[in-house]
Amino acid sequence: MSAEPDPRPSTAAQILAAAAALGLDRLDAQLLLLHALGRPTDQRAWLLAHDTDPLPEAAWTACEALFRRRLAGEPVAYLVGEKEFHGLGLRVDARVLVPRPDTETLVEWALQCVDARTAPSVLDLGTGSGAIALAIQHARPDARVTAVDASADALEVAQANAARLGLPVRFFQADWLDGAGQALDLIVSNPPYIVAGDPHLAALRHEPLQALVSGSDGLDDIRRIVQAAPGHLAEGGWLLLEHGYDQAGAVRSLLAARGFAEVQSRDDLAGIARCSGGIWRTVK
Repeated sequence: MSAEPDPRPSTAAQILAAAAALGLDRLDAQLLLLHALGRPTDQRAWLLAHDTDPLPEAAWTACEALFRRRLAGEPVAYLVGEKEFHGLGLRVDARVLVPRPDTETLVEWALQCVDARTAPSVLDLGTGSGAIALAIQHARPDARVTAVDASADALEVAQANAARLGLPVRFFQADWLDGAGQALDLIVSNPPYIVAGDPHLAALRHEPLQALVSGSDGLDDIRRIVQAAPGHLAEGGWLLLEHGYDQAGAVRSLLAARGFAEVQSRDDLAGIARCSGGIWRTVK
């Protein structure tokens, strides 16, 4: 009697077809397959060029485990251990939020605010993986960038990213602006802004809750930052804040009430007002 054929997928095409049958997004499946094969996640073209080549026997076993975890809600970035942000490859894990493309809007605005300044002083509040601070430092090597986070675990991730990328951002553990310097040209932050009990939190259950939720209206931390920031900004310094899709009006009101000028918002790639900010002038 002939042996039963091995039912396990053994080529890239077969593994991706199996992933589709499980209900997995194709891009996610490609990234997880590359990770299982020990290849960089930017080599999707390699999968197409070798889609019928026999893969190592362990490939399907590793992929199936990764696929199941992804289907259970774990972010791809945690499963592969990295996420690209503003052209930088960042290492990430469950100690920090996964950097989102929407936050690149905040980075681009921040760079515009310090474009005409030499060696600008920049403070990133709640740095997490270090994404914002490292992106600014990479784009502006002359900038003096400091980043803080209340979480020692998050700072370990951020410092490791800075060391690996060779970027001289300074990191400190602090509760928002406690102990921060003065006469800063720019304060930038992507703070927690989700309402406690928001149903969307279920989809984010693998990410650190303390980096997501901020009180009954999602604005508790933003209020603290807006209130304290003027004591740390130079004349003409900017405060820029990322916020939720429906919070732009509320955040602009907080900034205006505190005395910030030129209060405005910027849209992300989807056309949603994703961040708001203003400039601090001591002479009104």
